[in-house]
Amino acid sequence: MKTRRRLELLLEDLPCEYDPWDYYETKDQFLEPLLLCYESLQSCGAGILADGRLADLIRRVSTFGMVLMKLDLRQESGRHAETLDAITKYLDMGTYSEWDEEKKLEFLTKELKGKRPLVPPTIEVAPDVKEVLDTFFVAAELGSESLGAYVISMASNASDVLAVELLQKDARLAVSGELGKPCPGGMSELVSIPAGGFSLTSFLLLIKKRGMVLRLRVVPLFETVKDLRGAGSVIRKLLSIDWYREHIVKNHNGHQEVMVGYSDSGKDAGRFTAAWELYKAQGDVVAACNEFGIKVTLFHGRGGSIGRGGGPTYLAIQSQPPGSVMGTLRSTEQGEMVQAKFGLPQIATRQLEIYTTAVLLATLRPPQPPREQKWCNLMEEISKISCQNYRSTVYENPEFLAYFQEATPQAELGYLNIGSRPTRRKATTGIGHLRAIPWIFAWTQTRFVLPAWLGVGAGLKGVCEKGHTEDLKAMYKEWPFFQSTVDLIEMVLGKADIPIAKHYDEVLVSESRRELGAELRRELMMTEKHVLVVSGHEKLSENNKSLRRLIESRLSYLNPMNMLQVEVLRRLRRDDENNKLRDALLITINGIAAGMRNTG
Repeated sequence: MKTRRRLELLLEDLPCEYDPWDYYETKDQFLEPLLLCYESLQSCGAGILADGRLADLIRRVSTFGMVLMKLDLRQESGRHAETLDAITKYLDMGTYSEWDEEKKLEFLTKELKGKRPLVPPTIEVAPDVKEVLDTFFVAAELGSESLGAYVISMASNASDVLAVELLQKDARLAVSGELGKPCPGGMSELVSIPAGGFSLTSFLLLIKKRGMVLRLRVVPLFETVKDLRGAGSVIRKLLSIDWYREHIVKNHNGHQEVMVGYSDSGKDAGRFTAAWELYKAQGDVVAACNEFGIKVTLFHGRGGSIGRGGGPTYLAIQSQPPGSVMGTLRSTEQGEMVQAKFGLPQIATRQLEIYTTAVLLATLRPPQPPREQKWCNLMEEISKISCQNYRSTVYENPEFLAYFQEATPQAELGYLNIGSRPTRRKATTGIGHLRAIPWIFAWTQTRFVLPAWLGVGAGLKGVCEKGHTEDLKAMYKEWPFFQSTVDLIEMVLGKADIPIAKHYDEVLVSESRRELGAELRRELMMTEKHVLVVSGHEKLSENNKSLRRLIESRLSYLNPMNMLQVEVLRRLRRDDENNKLRDALLITINGIAAGMRNTG
C-alpha cells in the first residue's frame, strides 16, 4: 500500500517524502518478505495456504516485477556513430565514422575491456548527441528491472552492436560514480519450470543465483535487403570477438537476440524478395549462433499489413526456417492489430493460445525445409525477377513518385494526427526515406494495395515461362514457407479492387500519368492470374471462404467511403487549409482502414 501511495503521489506530481525503506523499489525487495511468509507457512504445516493466493502473488511478482511490462529502447545506428564522432573528436582521436570496420572494432573492444570511462564529464556536445547520451544515462539508472532490450535500427555491422555496448558501459560507470553505489539492475529472466512440478522457494532461489542483469540486451535490427544478406556474417563476427562472446555467456546466459525487419525490406525490394531474404537471413543467423554454442531468439518486427510481414500468426510461425523457433519467439504487434487481437479478454486468451501452440509445434516438429535444392534455385530466380520489376517501377521510373502522391492520400496523411512518428525519416521527397507505414497505408486506402503484390506476378510469370509451373505447384503443396507466402499474397489480392483504384486515377491523377496507373492495373491482373495458377485455385481466397464472405460483406460500406474520399481529396487539394475537409478525410481514412484491416 505504501508503494501504491508513493506511485500515486509521483503521478500527481506531488512531493513524496517517504523514507526509502518504507516502500519496495525492486522485485527482489518485495519477494523477500513474501518468501519468508511462504517458508513460514510451509514449515508449520500450512502448505495448502502457502500454495494458494500467496504462491500466485509470488509468481506474478517474479514474472512482472514492480513495473508490469518492461520497455524496449530503440535508436538508429547512425545516431550512435554521431555520438562516438563527437567523443573521438573531443579527445583528438579523429572521426569515428570515417574509420574502417576493423579499426572501429579494435577501438571499441579495447575500450570495452578497459576500466576507465571514455566520455569526459566536461564534454559539450550538440543536442542530438546529448539526447543519446542522456538516454543511456537514464537507462543505466533504471536498469533491467524496468527496461528490456536496446534495439539498434538499421544495424549493418558488428561495430554497431559494440558501439551500444560501449555507450552503455560508460553510462553505468557514470551512474555508479555519481550515486556512489553499484549500478542498479533486476533479476535475470525466469528459467523454465521443470516438468512434474517444483518447489517455489528453490525455484526463486535458482533465479537469484543466476545473478543480476546490469546491462540491457543489445539487439541488432537488420532491415534492408543488403543488411539481411549480411546478418549471419555480422553475428559470426561479433561472436568471434572474445570479449563479446564472454559477455553474452556471462551477462545474458549465453543468449543472443536478433531482430529482423519486415517493413523496410519490403519497401526496399518488394514483398516476395523480402520474404525470401528474411527466410535465408534467419537460417544464417541461427547457423551462426549454433557454431558458437549460443542460443538465439529471433525478434520479428512485423506490422499488421501483409506488406510489412503481417498475416495469421499461426501460419507465420509455422513457415519459419527449421531451427529458428526453438522454444522462444518475439514479435511486434502494431496499429489496429493490437485492438483486434487483444482488445477483448477472450480474444486475447485465444491469441496467446495460438502463439503458444505454434511455437511448441515449430519447436517439437520444425517446418519442412525445401525438398530439393532446385526449389531454392527457383526461389532465387523468382526473387531476382520480382525485385528488378519492383525497383524499376518504384525507384527508377521518374513518373512514379508524382503518380504515388497524386493517386493516394499519402501527402495528406502527414497533416493528420494519426501516427506515432513522422511519415519520413529525413526531409526528402523520395520513396527511400518515406517510412513503410504511410507507404503501405496510403496504397491500402485506394484499394490498390500495391506494395503487397508488385513484382510478384513478374517473378512467377518469368519462372512459369521457363517450364517450371509444375515445380511451383509442388512447392506450394509441400513447402510451408512458399505456401504461406503465396497464400498471404492471394489474400491481399482478394482485397484489391481495380475499378476503385481506377476511379482514384481518373479524378486525382494528371492525364499525363494515367497510363502508368493503367500499366500497374494490368500488372495486378497478371499477378492474380499467376498466383491462381500456382495455388491451383479457380478464384481468389477459394481456400478461405469465410474471409471471402467477410470481404464481400464490407463492400457496401467500403465502396461509398472510397467515393467520398476521392471527392474530399479533390476538394482538399484546392483548399488545403480547410479543417472541415481534413476532418472528413480522417473519417474516410478510419472507415476504409477498419474495412480493409491489415493496414498497420
